[in-house]
Amino acid sequence: MLCACSGEQFKFEEPPQSPESLATRDFSASGLSSRTTGDWDLGSKFDDIQVDEAESTLKEALSLNYEEARALLGRLEFQRGNYDAALQVFQGIDIRNLTPRMAKVIVERIRHRKPRVKGDSYVILNVMSLHSVSLLTEAILLKARSLGELGRFREAAKECKVIIDTVELALPNGMPEEIGEDCKLQEMFHKALELLPILWTKAGYLEEAITAYRRALIKPWNLDPERLAGVQKSLACTLLYCGVEATLPPQLQVWGPTTPRNNTEEAILLLLILMKKVALKQIKWDSEVMDHLSYALSVTGQFELLANHFEQAIPGLYGRAKRWYLLALCYSACGQNEEALNLLKKVAGCSEARNKPHFLSFLLGAKLCSLATAHAHEGIEFSRKAIDLVSDQCEHFMGQAHKFLGVCYSGAASVPISDSERTVFQRESLNSLNHAAFNGKGDPEVMFSLGLENAVQRNLDAAFSHTMKYSDMVAGSSVKGWKLLALVVSAEQRFNDAEAIVDFALDEAGRRDQLELLRLKAVLQVAQEHPKQAIETYRMLLASVQAQRNSKSNNLEQGKTFDPEAILDRNLEKEAWRDLAGIYKKLNLWPDAEICINKAKLIEFYSPQSWHTTGVLFEGQSKLKEALISFSVSLSIEPDYVPSIVSTAEVLMKLGTGSLPIARSFLMNALRLEPTNHEAWLNLGQLSKMEGSLQQAAEFFQAAYELQLSAPVQSFV
Repeated sequence: MLCACSGEQFKFEEPPQSPESLATRDFSASGLSSRTTGDWDLGSKFDDIQVDEAESTLKEALSLNYEEARALLGRLEFQRGNYDAALQVFQGIDIRNLTPRMAKVIVERIRHRKPRVKGDSYVILNVMSLHSVSLLTEAILLKARSLGELGRFREAAKECKVIIDTVELALPNGMPEEIGEDCKLQEMFHKALELLPILWTKAGYLEEAITAYRRALIKPWNLDPERLAGVQKSLACTLLYCGVEATLPPQLQVWGPTTPRNNTEEAILLLLILMKKVALKQIKWDSEVMDHLSYALSVTGQFELLANHFEQAIPGLYGRAKRWYLLALCYSACGQNEEALNLLKKVAGCSEARNKPHFLSFLLGAKLCSLATAHAHEGIEFSRKAIDLVSDQCEHFMGQAHKFLGVCYSGAASVPISDSERTVFQRESLNSLNHAAFNGKGDPEVMFSLGLENAVQRNLDAAFSHTMKYSDMVAGSSVKGWKLLALVVSAEQRFNDAEAIVDFALDEAGRRDQLELLRLKAVLQVAQEHPKQAIETYRMLLASVQAQRNSKSNNLEQGKTFDPEAILDRNLEKEAWRDLAGIYKKLNLWPDAEICINKAKLIEFYSPQSWHTTGVLFEGQSKLKEALISFSVSLSIEPDYVPSIVSTAEVLMKLGTGSLPIARSFLMNALRLEPTNHEAWLNLGQLSKMEGSLQQAAEFFQAAYELQLSAPVQSFV
C-alpha cells in the first residue's frame, strides 16, 4: 500500500497499532539504510561520489515513506472522527523541512512534462513524486481541519497557510491547467484556499481572512466557476458585515481612480461580477447574491441601479407581483413615488386578479398614498385591501394598515369636498388611528398621527396629550414631535411657552432641523411683537444657509451630484426672505421689504407665495391695482392658493360695492378649500356688514374669533 517513489513496496516489520506506537518507533533513515543497502545493486561503475549521492537519495526515499505512512494513518484517524489521534499522528510529520522539497518537485514537474526515460538520472535525483506531494498536502490540510474541529482555529489557519505558501512559491503565476491531470494536488490546494479564510474568520482575525480571500482571487488557480463564485460571494459578505475596514493594499490598486475605496464598494464590485456571470449562465442563480447586492446598494443609496438589476433578472426568478413590489421599493427609496405607485397599481389591477393577492404591495401602496394628498382615495383602497388580507393574529400589520388608512382619510378630508363628506372622513380618520393605536401598541408614529389629526381638527387638548405621548415614546429625540408640540401650544396662544419648546428642540436637533426650528422661532417672535429679535433670528438662519452653500461649492464632487438638502435650503431661504418682507411691511420700511421680496423672487420667480407677498406690499401702500395684479399672478401659478384668494377678495371689497358679489364668491371658494381659515371668515363678516346683513355678519365674526383663538402660527401640515 505504501509506495516509495522508486516503485518498491514498503513493508512494516510490525503493523502499527496506534498513533503512539507509530510515533515512538525507530524509523531512523540511517538504520533502515543499513538493512536495505543490500537490495540495491549499485555496481562497480559508481565511484565514491556517486555512492554518496545514491545513499543520500535513498535516505530521503526512506524518510519519505515514513512521512507518507503518517499521512495515510492520520487520514484514517480523521475519517473515523478521532481528531486528537489524527493530530498526534500528523504532528510527527516534519512539515517545515518537507515544504521546500515539495515546492521543488512541483516546479520540476511543471518544467519537465516529458515521459520518463529508463536510466535517466532525473528518476534518481527526484525521489519525491507529485503523488507524494499530493499526499503530504492532504496531510497538512487534514491537520488544519483537525485543529479546527478541536477549536484551535488560529493554529489551524497557520497550518493551512503552509499549503498556500508552498504552492504559491512553486507557482507564482498561478496553476497551469495540466497539473490536475495526474494527482489530487490541485483539489487539495483548492480546498485549502477555501478553508483558510474560514479558519481566520472563526479565529477572529478578520483582516487576515479578507487577505486570504483576496489571495485566492488575484491569481488563476484553476478554480471551477461555481467554486470561484463561492469565494467571491464569501469575500463580499465578509467585506459587508465584518465591521473591519480593510482597504486594498497598494499592489492591488491597479484601476486608478475606479479602484474601490472601501469595503462596501469592493463588495458591490464582486457582487456585480457574480450577477453578470448569472446573466451569462456561467453559474447558477443564487438568491443570496441578490440579497447581499440589495443590501449593499441600499446602504450606499444606489436604488436606481438596484432597480435595474431587478428588471434584468431572468424571467421566472420572481413572480410578477413580487418583481413590481421590489421595483416599487427601489423607486420609492430614490424619491420617485409616482413611478412606484404606478407599479403597485398593476399589482392591484385586474391582470393579477386570478393570482394570490400580494399583501406587502397593498401595504406599501397605502404608505405611499398617505404621503400625497392627491392619492388619498387610492390609499384608502390600498389600506382596505391590506386590512382584508391580514389576519387578526398579526397585530403589527393590522396596526400599520389602519394607521395608513387613518392618514389617507385625513388627506381626503383636506381636499375640496362637501362639509358632510369632510366630517365623515375626519371621523373615520380618528377611528382608524385609534384602532391602529390599539393594535400597534408601542408604535410612536401612530401617536404622532393622532396628535397631528387632532390638531388639524382643532382638538387641542387631545392633540397635546398624544404629542406628549409621542415625545415620551421616542425619548424626546424627534424634532418633528417638538415642532408639533410647539405649534399646538401656539394654537393655545401660549407663544412664550412655544418659543421655549423650540429653544429646547434647537439644542437636540441636527443642522437640517435647526433651520426649520429657527424659522418657527422667528415666527413666534413676530407673534409676540418682537420684530427686532425675529430679524436677528432670520439673520442667523440665512447666515447658516449661506455658509452651507459656500462649503458645498468648494466641494466639486458634491456640486456635480443632485443634492436634495440644497433644494430644502433654498426653500427655507426663500421663506425667510418673504417673512422678513412681512416684518418690514409692518414696520413701514417699504424699501427694505421690497429688497427682501426681490431676493425671494431671485430664488424662485414663479412662486405663488412670493407674488402674494408682493401683492400684500402693494396693498399696504394703497396700490390696489398693482396688488390685484400680483394676486392674479399668484393665482395663475396656483389657482387654489387660499391666502391670495382671500387677499383678492379684500382688494375687491376696497374697490367698491360693485365688486362685492365677486368678492363673496372668492371668499366662499376660500372656505371651501380651507374651512378653518379665520381671515376668510373675518372678511366674509365685513362683506356681510357692508351689504347690511348684520346678523349674518355677527355669526361670521364669531366664527372668525373662535378659529383665531385656536390658530397656530404656522400650518400644522
